[in-house]
Amino acid sequence: MKEIYLDNSATTKVCSASVEKAVEMMTKIYGNPSSLHSKGLEAEHEMQKARQIISDELGAEKGEIYFTSGGTEGNNLAVFGAANALKRRGNRIVTTAIEHSSVMESMQRLEKEGFEVVYLTPDKSGKVRSEDIKSAITKDTILVSIMSVNNETGSVQPIECVRYAIQASGSPALFHTDAVQAFMKMPVIPKKLGIDLLTLSGHKIHAPKGVGALYVRKGVRILPIHFGGLQEKKLRPGTEACPAICAMGAAVEDLKRRKERTELISELNTYCRKKLAETEGIVINSDEGGLPYIINFSAVGLRSETLLHFLADRRIYVSSGSACAKGQKSHVLKSIGLPDSITDSAIRISFSEENTKEDIDILIKFLGDALLTLARTNRM
Repeated sequence: MKEIYLDNSATTKVCSASVEKAVEMMTKIYGNPSSLHSKGLEAEHEMQKARQIISDELGAEKGEIYFTSGGTEGNNLAVFGAANALKRRGNRIVTTAIEHSSVMESMQRLEKEGFEVVYLTPDKSGKVRSEDIKSAITKDTILVSIMSVNNETGSVQPIECVRYAIQASGSPALFHTDAVQAFMKMPVIPKKLGIDLLTLSGHKIHAPKGVGALYVRKGVRILPIHFGGLQEKKLRPGTEACPAICAMGAAVEDLKRRKERTELISELNTYCRKKLAETEGIVINSDEGGLPYIINFSAVGLRSETLLHFLADRRIYVSSGSACAKGQKSHVLKSIGLPDSITDSAIRISFSEENTKEDIDILIKFLGDALLTLARTNRM
């Protein structure tokens, strides 16, 4: 049976260009980029090329890109780095109730340290209201952290209003956005949006796991959370993962060449929504105005984990929510106000350009089989 992978928001298949670059860096250009001999300088040159590729895609300067181990570290560095740098100027932080766990748990830790954290709740579409953002930011706010695209529902957040709200409040706040699900899927240009800090992850864009980047606007000061070297201007010390970094650069270049990608994904999203809507017992949880790469739905009466394994046995791979949550109930769907009967049966599918309408047809067929044959819970 054909393998159908519909869990691209959890991780993507590494593209051939990225694989080839990683192998080259591990077997030919394998020097330590901090070494001063020719082998090290060669590796440093390749790493700077990757930095330039990523900065160009963001409309940023090369020196504004700092490499990390991925989205979780990038979010931790941004949140703790900003809060600790500005804590003498205020203690209020504004975020949302639907952030990734790497932001949510960082915020909870900061609350224990005495910071006041405001969690904005979304409306039924999964979006936080612009007016709520504006009213939450006061003169003693030091950080605003709002994701660009939610990883469970695909809802696109109104981050374009944040910079104006900060300026209107007269606060010293820095603006951070988790752009892990948005990067290479929609335009996110930090300078145009007034973003100070922006998080990226390699394995969401067909690069390897274990690499990411943090954009830090020129002139912005945040404090490091790791210590022990001069790498990345001491903000993220430690020997850089050169093969993964260069592979991430190669993946960005490869995606830039696929200009028809977004149109194809939008067509696939529309087709999938139509098929899901025609299937009795299916409720779609993702708003139509969200990022087309993600659709969250519920097969009401079937527990998420049961359906996930039913589909996996047939080589169809989906998610029951954020991979980092490891099957726990979705705080995102709860924040939207969905009842337990919906959240307990929620499934996320997420596309890449390798998916086809045939994949959707097969998914729908087996969803129908599952709804007919699997034991239903009593929670309707």
